[in-house]
Amino acid sequence: MFKKFLKGLFVLSTVLILGNPAHAFYSDMDENHWAYQSIKFLTEVGVVVGYPDGTYKPDIPVTRAEFASMAIKALGQEDANVTQDIHFADINKDFWAYNIIQKAVYFDLIPDAKDENFRPYDSVTRAEAITIAVNALTTQQISEQKAHEIISKSYDDYTQMPAWFLIAAGKAQLLDLIVVMPGNEGRLEAERPANRAEVAAILYKMMQEAKLNPNAKLAESMQKRTAEGYIVDNVRVQGSIGIIPAGAIFPIQMETVVGSQISNVTDIYTAKVPSNIVTKENYLLIEQGSDLKGQVKYVQRGKLFKQNGEVIIKNELLVTPNDQAVMLYGVATISPDKIGFWRKLFKGAKVLTMPNQIVNIRLLGPLKIDLTNGYIYE
Repeated sequence: MFKKFLKGLFVLSTVLILGNPAHAFYSDMDENHWAYQSIKFLTEVGVVVGYPDGTYKPDIPVTRAEFASMAIKALGQEDANVTQDIHFADINKDFWAYNIIQKAVYFDLIPDAKDENFRPYDSVTRAEAITIAVNALTTQQISEQKAHEIISKSYDDYTQMPAWFLIAAGKAQLLDLIVVMPGNEGRLEAERPANRAEVAAILYKMMQEAKLNPNAKLAESMQKRTAEGYIVDNVRVQGSIGIIPAGAIFPIQMETVVGSQISNVTDIYTAKVPSNIVTKENYLLIEQGSDLKGQVKYVQRGKLFKQNGEVIIKNELLVTPNDQAVMLYGVATISPDKIGFWRKLFKGAKVLTMPNQIVNIRLLGPLKIDLTNGYIYE
């Protein structure tokens, strides 16, 4: 009974997700906000959170301690085991962000300036936020002259930025890490406090680039998950990202009875991933036990002397063991497995899939997966 209850909740929740794709995460912004997609993504993965009243407050500044915490979470290193001390004069081990700042120093996001102040309650400036994003990456070395050429072409106020920011700014521009709010085009505004919308956009860009080119310490920590399972060919691996191409085929295990004589178009089915889906290098793509949901899209009844039965199902949703729900579109044609000479001649074969039966599904679009934690990008 309890299992049926859970399954009912799964179906209800997936219907609600499919039926409300434009859901706004916060009451003070909608999907037309310039940073909405970045904020939505970072909220889903737990990097940023809203306020108790349901707002995000995109225009207020972020403290330096808060930004260090967000950056470490964005890089997936909040649980990293770091033992080295930090030596800022204004931070001790009782400070709420001590361990986070310790990790930010260890992973070379910020330098450990002995006996100097960290200024944890000061607002993080745009230059500081962008520099931390650049420090998370392995980047091509550029000269001050080259950085000056790059920045002076794009920003009218480049002469007002601090000298220490020049190289980082040049690298950030090459990597498209500099975020400029609508209406502020052509202005770097290096020393202005970064607001919560800008911070989210910078962190989102950093996350995408760090999946491909993390700095040396992050690369060592960002290990890909491995497992045995069903191997999907032609998966493209870029850094810590795996991309399953459209047309790839993998098995699903039906939980619902589907048949040519009993099913109707729009009938809902549920299924599970019966074994880990992995790359040829055994990098884990989709975990065993992930839930699937879709609809019957086509039914051909088996009729004697006329036609053999056939059912086409279309998958629409995947829910992973860590409760991430994403759109996953794929189709499977369910036909009689073996048709002998007489059945071919007289037709009429029927199709019926029972619970636990395996069906092969073909992806209709590519699937992009973080190989370090299993997160699926939509």
